[in-house]
Amino acid sequence: MNPEHAPHSEAGASAGRTRLGRLPRLPLTVWALAATSFLRDVASEMLVHLVPLYLANVLGARTSVIGLIEGLSETTSSLTKIGAGWLSDRLGRRKGLTLAGYGLAALATPLLLVAGSWPVVLAYRFVDRLGKGLRTAPRDALIADAVPETRRGLAFGLHRAADSAGAFIGLLLAAWLVWARLGGDAMQLDAATFHGIVLWALLPSLLAVLVVALGVREARRPAGAVAASQADAPGFDARFRRYLLVMILFTLGNSSDAFLVLRAQAAGASVLGLLGMIALFNLSYTLLSGPAGALSDRLDRRRLIVTGWLLYALVYLGFSQANSPMAFWGLYLVYGVYYALTEGVAKAMVADLVPAERRGTAYGMYNAAVGLAALPASLLAGLLWQGLGPWAGLGPAAPFAFGAGLALLASLLLWRWVR
Repeated sequence: MNPEHAPHSEAGASAGRTRLGRLPRLPLTVWALAATSFLRDVASEMLVHLVPLYLANVLGARTSVIGLIEGLSETTSSLTKIGAGWLSDRLGRRKGLTLAGYGLAALATPLLLVAGSWPVVLAYRFVDRLGKGLRTAPRDALIADAVPETRRGLAFGLHRAADSAGAFIGLLLAAWLVWARLGGDAMQLDAATFHGIVLWALLPSLLAVLVVALGVREARRPAGAVAASQADAPGFDARFRRYLLVMILFTLGNSSDAFLVLRAQAAGASVLGLLGMIALFNLSYTLLSGPAGALSDRLDRRRLIVTGWLLYALVYLGFSQANSPMAFWGLYLVYGVYYALTEGVAKAMVADLVPAERRGTAYGMYNAAVGLAALPASLLAGLLWQGLGPWAGLGPAAPFAFGAGLALLASLLLWRWVR
């Protein structure tokens, strides 16, 4: 029997969560999408943390410009997610949009080879994020469609683990290339090294597209579900709307990780050291995402999200005060734990709060809400860093103190407001 269409049983769900050392029993599509995210993140993580260094070290861009680029890019992605998720519900098909999104991101990568000014980098980020916006909601809905509720957290946890494992490998490759070209104590990135890494990133980008094309099979959706998604369905209930509002509040204090990179560099971290820190972050994220997702299938998912957000507040307070590279190694390790506890679990919770026939739209709204908040979050972080108003005395610590405060408020609201 096709694994996509095999009936789901409670025994199978239990088997997916037991016995260390055994692979969880999940459908082929979940594994294929996990492999795709692994390959895509090998490519993207070779570049994404070096792009702000390239902008600052080679092109001389200010932090406010870097914040603008990050914010506009994520906003583009967010607006696209709304339409892509809705369209996947209307069509009753999700694979084509997912494939197109990965393909567009692969086509964007060569732009970095000719980026002699920050507007070209903005163009790269725009096209890359456009592809992410096109694929994210349909892909998340594909995962939710493929598994029963009892394995939803596990499926999303596995997907996030594969994603972060790809990031870990990509960062190791980038670190090796930096070390081979610049040595272990280089404090600045040069154009030749960056362009060489871009060339290496092209291969996994293309392989990711191939895996989607050959490995993903959509679960059959009942005709009634497709018809319901094409009708004028009622709006989402209050729980989902409140959940989105809390996520927006948290994200307003969660600026681009580019600022974490710049903060660590200002404290004396070398380019190679920065890549090592981020690799450590992805290692802890990878190892804990699957277990955290499986645990959320047994517990109230809010518990894991709130725990993760409290860790985030502590880590951001640490980033605001740390002044040595060694401190940043420890902070990046705990930062990975926060991601593991929240990223996959938060997406699984979306499917808990909405009907199956509207999952594409719901994931589009969720991802869009988070992404749209990234523009003011990144712009505000850049301004706070440069001494905005009453925060002027804190200097580069300001955006991290601000983010920690909003994380505490969001934790309280999620626990009390979203049942």
